[in-house]
Formats: sequence, structure tokens, C-alpha cells
Amino acid sequence: SMHAKVDVEDRGTWHAHWLLEKRSGDCGERTGEELERWLAENIPYEVREGDGNMLVNVGITELLKLLIGAAATAYNNANARLAVGDSNAAAAAGQTDLQAAVNKVYVAMDATYPQVSSQSVLFRSTYGAAVANYAWNECAVFNGPTPPGDEMLNRLVPAGGLGTKAAGSTWTLTLTI
Repeated sequence: SMHAKVDVEDRGTWHAHWLLEKRSGDCGERTGEELERWLAENIPYEVREGDGNMLVNVGITELLKLLIGAAATAYNNANARLAVGDSNAAAAAGQTDLQAAVNKVYVAMDATYPQVSSQSVLFRSTYGAAVANYAWNECAVFNGPTPPGDEMLNRLVPAGGLGTKAAGSTWTLTLTI
């Protein structure tokens, strides 16, 4: 009998797109529909967008565990956090947390996030007037508020940072993968 070797290559592409909307004023303790209304009524004074991030080893492992149903924590509304910090240390695959020493915060998802649509997942968190008032030089997704143990999925250190958030402003960060 004859055997033919067929080379088949599967390839997946990970594309991360970040969107930062900066608004004046304080969204306060609004959540759900009230937050959505406030965001719609308060037009951003600046919008920053960018592509890229580094998947980190602990995040890849957590995704693979979730894929096979092994013990892992989902990146869902109850657990997921978008985190920002002031360190501009380069991203590295072995990192398990933001690199900021003090100025870092892990903010829960807005209501209804993350969302899955058309082979994409959207994570979104809103940082009110009293939250994360420092230079935003790094951002990441976590499946809980206390790394390590809650796993960082990815990390981005955008060239030049995302700006410095001041008290009295509300910033909304969205990551689409």
C-alpha cells in the first residue's frame, strides 16, 4: 500500500486592540444602564487606540486549562479585571503581574462584559474620578484581583504610555481580542 504525507498547517491569529476613552467628570458609583447612559452623555475629550500585547505564560496555561475543563478560573464578568499601572518595564512572557511597585489597580468589568461576538472577546472597565490617578504605562487582563494566583493573560506596554489620569476624570479601557 502507498501512504502519502500531507502537510496541513493550522494557524490561529491573536489580535489585541486597545481603546481608551478619556472623559471629564466623575461617573460616580454608576453601574449597568446608568453607567452606559453617563458614558453616552459625556463625550470623550480624547480617544487613544493601539494594537498589540504579549500573551504571558501563565495566561496561556490558564486558557489551555479552560479549554480542557481542568481546574481554572474563567475570565468572566465575576472574575475578569482590566489592570493599569505606571511601570514602563518591557513586557516579558514570564511575568505574572503588572510591574508597577505601587501604582497599579485591577478594575472589575463593566456590566455585560466581557462579551463575545464574531470570534472576538471584548473586555471593558471604567475607572472613576478617584481610581488610578497616575501615569498609565502598562495594562493587562486578569481573572481576579490578586495576582499571582489570579492569572494575568497578557500585558501591553505602549510606547509613550497612555497618558496620566488626573482626579476628576473618568477613563474607560476596552480590549478586543
